[in-house]
Amino acid sequence: MAVRLQDEPFDPAALLAGFGKGPETGAVVSFSGVCRAEGGTLEALELEAYPGFTDREIGEMAEAARKRFDLHDLLIVHRTGRIAPGEAIVFVATAAAHRREAFEAADQLMDYLKSRAPFWKKAHGADGGRWIEPRLEDYEDAARWDAPQERPV
Repeated sequence: MAVRLQDEPFDPAALLAGFGKGPETGAVVSFSGVCRAEGGTLEALELEAYPGFTDREIGEMAEAARKRFDLHDLLIVHRTGRIAPGEAIVFVATAAAHRREAFEAADQLMDYLKSRAPFWKKAHGADGGRWIEPRLEDYEDAARWDAPQERPV
């Protein structure tokens, strides 16, 4: 399990190439989030994080997901700093014995990263900068993971 916050760009394909190679792993799911140009109005997205705090909070959520979904491995790489349209912002990969656990874990982790992870996001464009808050839908997506879930036996 690894959680990395970094200012440097990364290649999601290269990250995926070395992931989920365990002998009992039957499913690997990955998600790559890319900075959108917002119809040409976005010049850059800026993400701020507190080193030692943000990565610890994400790590705690990742560990909870690892246990909840019986993951063999997981990897989260999240950009900070200034990000240009077309650059990857986030990469999440999960590995499990079966597809359902891998899909659900990746989905839960992305819902957390999108709405609850301690990042501060600012969009920069021709009109200056503006802070970005999660949408109502982002909070609703994250809330569905709050209730304890029983898994079929």
